[in-house]
Amino acid sequence: MDGVLLARLGAVIFVAIAGTAAVLEMSREEKAPEPSPIRTVGAERDPLRDEQRRCQQLGEAAAQDAACLKVWAQTRDRFLGRPAPNEGR
Repeated sequence: MDGVLLARLGAVIFVAIAGTAAVLEMSREEKAPEPSPIRTVGAERDPLRDEQRRCQQLGEAAAQDAACLKVWAQTRDRFLGRPAPNEGR
């Protein structure tokens, strides 16, 4: 009988500790992280970006537009880190 009584006592103590821990965790107030301010790169506009937007709005017609093909080539060169054709000469 002492073993059964000891097991029950241990179970009651375990449940009491677990319940106390749960209540303490639920009553804790979590501070929400402050959102970081949005940084703007600069006030100047990127003409390449504006042309990309124009080509995007053209949709399928942009595939035949010479200006859009040039813009995509410039974008690809910028992404790959290649110098612009004017800079290399």
